[in-house]
Amino acid sequence: MENYTYNSDTLQLEGLNVSEDFTYPLLLFLFFSYLFIIVANLSIAVLVFIDKNLHQPMYLLFCNLSVNDILGNSFLPRLLVNMLLPPSERLISYYECVVQAFTIHVCNTCSHTVLMIMAFDRYVAICNPLRYAVIMTNKMLIKLTVSAWGVAFVLVGILLGLTIRLNRCRTIIRGLYCNNASLFKLSCENVFINNIYGLTFTIVLFTSSIGTMVLTYTKITVVCLTSKNKSLNSKALKTCSTHLAVYLIMLLSGFSIIILHRFPQYSDYRKFATILYHIIPSSLNPIIYGMQSKEIRRFLSKSKKVLPVKTS
Repeated sequence: MENYTYNSDTLQLEGLNVSEDFTYPLLLFLFFSYLFIIVANLSIAVLVFIDKNLHQPMYLLFCNLSVNDILGNSFLPRLLVNMLLPPSERLISYYECVVQAFTIHVCNTCSHTVLMIMAFDRYVAICNPLRYAVIMTNKMLIKLTVSAWGVAFVLVGILLGLTIRLNRCRTIIRGLYCNNASLFKLSCENVFINNIYGLTFTIVLFTSSIGTMVLTYTKITVVCLTSKNKSLNSKALKTCSTHLAVYLIMLLSGFSIIILHRFPQYSDYRKFATILYHIIPSSLNPIIYGMQSKEIRRFLSKSKKVLPVKTS
């Protein structure tokens, strides 16, 4: 018979359970991955901020992605510490768990909404180049940014609002970190409404995200195929391939977790897929955009020339 502890303020995180032989190699891999994510994304954001040549809609919108990647991996430090602790000592307060779940879900949602507004930016730049400056004003940038984050805050707020209303009778969080599913599974009450809203939320988000990408890229492809402007086609190929690569990496990583959720016997594989879902896109985003961006490469080359050279 299961022991119940009602509405406990202290929860136990399951975390990663690996053998001693793999603990430190995995710990070092995750630590350096997290360090790279923070440094790379922060560097891109600072770069865009200090260089006036990068004060363009595409780069300002990309800063949203950098901030999102940093916040979305904020669970990693706790995960690293917990790897060094026995399972019974991997504790977290309920309210901290809710905040962690809120942060992760907002960032996961923003991964879609930010890429959607970036797709709109590419659509305007390629399909309406003469009106780009008129449409993509500072006011429009603010509206797009607020809508991308605002939608995520509202949808996730409702999602977790439905969960925190439930009484809890369990204390173990199954998984690497706190999320909505692990939180409402602490309850012994009926969670039918939570499941329905969560499913609707996921379907609407993925449908809107994929639909936006298909629509914008179909129109961009039509424009490129009917245009004889080689410069336009070259620009479209560079900027759109970058954006599409980032989106597909994020989408495929997310789908792998959803698929593995259907197979409880592969829970360990799901945990590693979850880690890769956070680490891979967040690591590749600054590399892909940084290497593809002529302006960022030019800034970096200028910085190297400015640095003093030691003479013997």
